[in-house]
Amino acid sequence: MSGPSPFATWWSTYALATGIVSVGLDSAGYEVLSRIALALACAAWLVSAAGLAQRARGEWRAETPAALTAVAATAVLGTGFSAAGTQPLAEALLALAMLLWAVLLTAEAGGRRGTVFLRCVATQGLAVLGATLATAETSAWLAHAALVLFWLGLALYGFALFRFQPRQVEEGRGDHWLAAGALAVSALAGARLLSADSARLYLWNEENADVLRTTAVTLLVLALVACVALLLAELFWPRHHYDVRRWATVFAAVVTAAATLAVAAALDVPWLDAAGEVLLWIAVAAWLGCTVWAVTSARAGAGRSRVRSRARR
Repeated sequence: MSGPSPFATWWSTYALATGIVSVGLDSAGYEVLSRIALALACAAWLVSAAGLAQRARGEWRAETPAALTAVAATAVLGTGFSAAGTQPLAEALLALAMLLWAVLLTAEAGGRRGTVFLRCVATQGLAVLGATLATAETSAWLAHAALVLFWLGLALYGFALFRFQPRQVEEGRGDHWLAAGALAVSALAGARLLSADSARLYLWNEENADVLRTTAVTLLVLALVACVALLLAELFWPRHHYDVRRWATVFAAVVTAAATLAVAAALDVPWLDAAGEVLLWIAVAAWLGCTVWAVTSARAGAGRSRVRSRARR
């Protein structure tokens, strides 16, 4: 059985990171930029889906990290389309993501590396999309289903943290940032669940709402602390070479900013909203930097391949 496809992994991680950029920009009110990012994420998602479909006939477990990333990217795309007002497409993406998630949930996801957190990321991505659709369509059952996914995602995070090797903080090639990204997407899901409540739905009583508020704020604080700790680790143990897993780092940065904006909106905290926008533009700069790094690395690799080819002749 062949190993995971770097091609599929690159496009799925790029789609996930770019999709969450779209969600963050929409939350900050930058609609045009959000739609541009959504179009880029959609194009990457289509390429990733084609690559997985071509390779993964009978090999889904070998492709689990890329496939779980694609599940999360599908949910994030659905969230972006829901924000754009295209609810039927968002619903279709939710159904597709749920189907793939059910197939892949029990499959191995990256041993003890950062990719072990992908089950949590995918599950919370579904919770975010479910809560977003519940808000858009005033649907109580979707909100309650998203709440179940939210708590399941937290349980999966605990399981992943137990398996994660701490030395990955020193040795990881970018995917170790999923330890922070999974916390942030969980905080985003909690905030979207709080925002889904309304006078028409009355989803949560005061006690339940307090639990959600406390959990969302705690997760956001933990995500921010984890990002600072991982950034300091990067200074102590720098990684100078590009790796596709660096897109997990970008995802963690962007989803932390999006979660900050979502928690600020759910709790109506203006200063946190301002902080979230600052974090968002820092994360967008990281996304742009990683894009340039990826293109430069790809060109350098192509140049080395041509030199080796001529040498063999």
